[in-house]
This record gives sequence, structure tokens and C-alpha cells, in this order.
Amino acid sequence: MDGPVDDDVLAEVTDAALDAAARAGAAHATVRVERIRTQIVVIRDGHLETAIDDTELGTGVRVVHEGSLGFAGSVAVGAGPAADLVRQAVGAARATSPARPAPIELADEPSHGRVEWTSPYRVDPVDVPLAEKVGLLTDWTGLLLSAPGVHHATAFVMAVREDKYLADSSGTVAVQRRVRLHPQVEALSVADDGDFEELRTVAPPAARGWEYVQGDGWDAGAELAQLPGLLAEKLRAPSVDPGTYDLVIDPTNLWLTIHESIGHATELDRAMGYEAAFAGTSFATPDGLGTMRYGSPVMHVVGDRTREHGLATVAIDDEGVAAQSFDIVRDGVLVGYQLDRSIAGALGLGRSNGCAFADSPLHLPIQRMANVSLEPAPGEGPSTDELIAGVDRGIYIVGDKSWSIDMQRYNFQFTGQRFYAIDGGRITGQLRDVAYQATTTEFWRAMEAVGGRQTYLLGGAFNCGKGQPEQVAAVSHGCPSVLVRAVRVLNARHESGR
Repeated sequence: MDGPVDDDVLAEVTDAALDAAARAGAAHATVRVERIRTQIVVIRDGHLETAIDDTELGTGVRVVHEGSLGFAGSVAVGAGPAADLVRQAVGAARATSPARPAPIELADEPSHGRVEWTSPYRVDPVDVPLAEKVGLLTDWTGLLLSAPGVHHATAFVMAVREDKYLADSSGTVAVQRRVRLHPQVEALSVADDGDFEELRTVAPPAARGWEYVQGDGWDAGAELAQLPGLLAEKLRAPSVDPGTYDLVIDPTNLWLTIHESIGHATELDRAMGYEAAFAGTSFATPDGLGTMRYGSPVMHVVGDRTREHGLATVAIDDEGVAAQSFDIVRDGVLVGYQLDRSIAGALGLGRSNGCAFADSPLHLPIQRMANVSLEPAPGEGPSTDELIAGVDRGIYIVGDKSWSIDMQRYNFQFTGQRFYAIDGGRITGQLRDVAYQATTTEFWRAMEAVGGRQTYLLGGAFNCGKGQPEQVAAVSHGCPSVLVRAVRVLNARHESGR
């Protein structure tokens, strides 16, 4: 497959960087060349509001030199710039050496030879003409605006094609392409008294091509047709009475709770206190590994960089480690963490599980989240309707919205797009202003049942932030519907003073 630039140039860059690193006495070196193309189109009320088409191209070099890590990056691509970057990276390693607490040792990883991989797609979304994107989004907003009671409509699509070339001193050469797409449509309705509500689609972003918006993986027409009626019902719905409720949570909402309370909490650099930017550290410290009751016995959480259509799926990570699947929580007990090579090496954990990523050729790879997913029940498993039937007084929650969690990933609050009252095992209508609140362990320990495979959905986000300077990564979280008993529910409107 084609790399981010001409193959001859890539070969020259590789030879220049790795030769310069060897001459400088580096114990290990990695060179990356990346071309990342990002497009964003926004239509509001039938009019083009935003159109962005950005391409980033550059080279990044990382070295381990005399026990210190050094990195340098440049927008230039070529043999000369690559050799210069090695010298800068070695200089950075020397400069930071006095500040390191101990010598850097990367966990061992075998050579994987040459690897070529691309995420599955049929139609490259960045090659779709702007006029076609504008036309589709305009049609979507027009469909919503033609419905009674819809006063404003916004349609958005973000498409990314990430071409990455990596070569390291162990002999791994990886040429990879990741394609991803995020469509979203939102409708807003204003009541006569000035009150308002908004509702948006719950189709997740996915590592798919343009075929995603054409019906492969998401029925856009069906969801958009339902949106005006659901919005009108939401605007008329009663405000929730605060109290304790059993919750049936749809995967369109639960993926975000997984991201914040499990995904970030089980990044080992956070759990060790090495990282605190943009999400804090973690209550899930290593002294609880193998013993801490994270959740109920039906809780099985997997980190996976191999899952089809996952936003964090790759073949080789940015440290030359092969993608893997691994347990994080098994039968409710914390059994694993997400690792990169430096932290795995420092703690003597053996091999990294492939969780290093840089969002730019100009950035150093850091430990990032795998596709962290809650597994469904084995066998047939209960349907969402069957989970609802087991609730006497509760709420069914669909779609994500706002969230809040403390800097230890422990105390949290989440809202959603739609909320349905459950009475005697039956849905009786929508509610408004619901927010659920818990600590991470009390919430997951109260999870009584997980749905079957038929309820499973791969959700996720394009915009997970971490590090200083900030890096942004795309990540997926799969999960089924779940039943969680006796959760505190707030009235978000009353809490805000409205």
C-alpha cells in the first residue's frame, strides 16, 4: 500500500534516521512520517457554517540515549531533516537526563518485519467532494426543519484519513492507514413560554468510510425521521423527581461512563501518578491489582486495539508494538492496565500491550487508551426489553450529553439525550432533566445484569484529550445495555437553579 509520501523518500528517511541514531549511540530509535487529512463540514438551518480541509505532514524521531528519552519533530520530510531530528532528539535526551528519576528501559518487543494495514472502508470519506457533503447535510437539516415544532437544525460531519509510516531499530516497518467518520445531526425546539429542548442523533463515530452515512452501519433516514417526534415528546415531558432509581442504560449512553470511569482510570501512567493532565490520576492504584472489586461479577472489561471498526484499532502502535486484546476487569475484579513500553519496562511488567499513540508527527507518543469495552452476556443474554421488564421503578437512558468526574476518576455525574420512566416493567413515557450520580465502584458493583450480544454497540469519540501539550485521540467503547440497581438521580434543572 502507499505510505504518506513516496516510498523512495521513506526509505531515505529511514536509513538517515536509524544510521544517525546508531552513530550517536542510541539504544533504540523510532522514526515516523505521517500525513493526516482532516475535514469538517457544518450546516446550520440549511446554510453552510463551517468548511475545513486541513493536511498535516511531518516527521517525528524518538530515541533512547544513555537511559533518557529524546524526541524531535519537523514538518520537513527527507533524509537531511531526519538526520537533523536525530541530533535534536539526542540533545533533548541529554538535557532531560538530570531530571529523570531512573534510566528509561523500554519493554522488549520483537521485530515484526514489514506490516501493511488499513482500517476497513469502501469509500474514502476525504475524497468525497465538498459539494456532496454539503448537499447531504443540507438535506438532513431540511428534513428536520420541515417537521412541525423544529425551529433549528444543525448537521455536522468530520472525516479523517491518517497515513502513518513507522520504522524502528528493531527492524519493524509499518505502513498503516486509518479512516474514520463522525456524522451528527441536532434539532432544537422552542416552546411558547421560551423553554427549549434539543435532541441529536445517537449514531456513534466509527472507523468506516463514507458508506457509513449511506446505510452501512447506520440507518440515518430512520433515525432522522424519528427525531422530531421524540423532540416534541421531550419538550412536553415532566421533569424528573429526584431520588433513587434502577437504571437501564443504553450503550449509546454507557460508552461515555466507561470512557471516564474505566478507560482513563486504568491507564497505568495515571494510576502510578505519572500523568495528571486533562483527566487527573486514578483511584485504581496497582496495590489493588488482582484483588480490588471494581464491579459486580457480570463485569468483564477488555482493552482491544484489534476490534473491527474501532477508532483506536491499529496493527502496530507508535512504539512498534503489535496490537493486542487484553483483560482489564474480569468477573468484576481489576486484573490489568493499559501500558506503553516505558511504563511496562519501568515496572517489570514484561511486554507492552500496545497503547502508545501520537496524534501528530510533531508529538511524542504517549500512553493512550485502547478500545475499552464492556463485554455482553454470554450466550443469548437478555434483550433491552427484558432488562426493562425486571424494573419496578426506574429510568431507561438513551444517548450521551454532559458529564463530570473528579480528578481521581471516582465521583461522577452523567446526563443523556432521552430518558424514559419505567413503571412496573413497562416504559410509560419520557422524562426531562435527569442526571445520574455515583462513585465508580458503587455504580459498577450495582450492575446486576448485562444485555446480550443483540444489544451491543460500539460507541466512542474523536476528541479524547491527554498530555501537555495536549494530544487528541479517537477511541471506541463497546457495550451492551445494562441494568444498574439503586442509583442516585438528580433533577439537573433544579440543581442549576432554573
